[in-house]
Amino acid sequence: MGFRMLAKKIGVDLGTSSIVIAEYKKGVIIDEPSVVALTTNDETVIAIGKNAQNMLGREPDSMQVVRPLREGVIADYRIAEAMLTYFIRMVLGPLRLIKPKLMICVPLGISNVEQRAIRDAALAAGSRKPPYLIIESVAAALGSGLPIHSPRGHMVLNIGGGRTEAAVISMFGVVASKSIRVGGDTFDSAIIDYIRKRHNLIIGSRAAEEIKINIGMAMESSDQKSIGIRGKDQLSGTPRTVSINSYEITNAISVHLESIALTVASVLDMTPPELASDVIDRGIMITGGGAYLKDIDKFLLLETGIPIHISENPRHCVAIGALMGLDVVDSISSSFSDIDIMYDFSDRE
Repeated sequence: MGFRMLAKKIGVDLGTSSIVIAEYKKGVIIDEPSVVALTTNDETVIAIGKNAQNMLGREPDSMQVVRPLREGVIADYRIAEAMLTYFIRMVLGPLRLIKPKLMICVPLGISNVEQRAIRDAALAAGSRKPPYLIIESVAAALGSGLPIHSPRGHMVLNIGGGRTEAAVISMFGVVASKSIRVGGDTFDSAIIDYIRKRHNLIIGSRAAEEIKINIGMAMESSDQKSIGIRGKDQLSGTPRTVSINSYEITNAISVHLESIALTVASVLDMTPPELASDVIDRGIMITGGGAYLKDIDKFLLLETGIPIHISENPRHCVAIGALMGLDVVDSISSSFSDIDIMYDFSDRE
């Protein structure tokens, strides 16, 4: 019992673009890219996280830089396990005798096979049994301070790197939801395609992300910005610099923003009238890295007519919510005994 009391509590947002880890009483202690560098021949891990991302686009033929997760689920189990183990050991430090309690976020609609892969990776990384799983939207709501324990409807729109999830939550349960394969990475790809077609310039994903962060906007505005971007001329292959403005980026990503707005409308259409009324009154909470896109709240307000709120900490609220989920399990676990979609209570130690 004493050892259980000493076990660290850790919430993990295992995302497509980044991994965020929050620890009890310390808050967010790790925020690193979900990137791993490997040798091409035998796939020996060379670097993980920021160190691996610095190699992206600059690696020789003898090396490859990969993301072990796609759209929020594990695409390469062995590499994902190595990455999770690396970061969990960073959290635990030299004293690893006492296994930590882990709550890991998973996307909506995750299959049993995908759940098992994440649990197995967590156990291999040193988690105490069982490693709990929580739906990302529920974790985002908890981390944003929404009172989802109440019998009222609360809507969360989580725009991550690989996908966007919209969910209406009441009494800790997901009432209506939809997930689409649109996210920050989709915006980056759209920017790359636009610049290639419009300016005959080839740029990489890191340059596209820089453009998105610095001048990206969800809708046209008088506050236009521009940035000079350097790339390779598509015809001659020589380096060239062009100027890109916010208006162009808005056009490049507009079709994907429309998809997100349609997803919100679709979820509201599936929501029972009483809970839909709550959402219309209380508004929608936006979380995830996509919440940082300038004027995303104004765009969604215009498209849906519903008040839009941006979480105080969009990037970290999912990991913080996962950590809070462990406290919920400890305090009122009997309330969740039949909600398999949120927590896994099997194989307790």
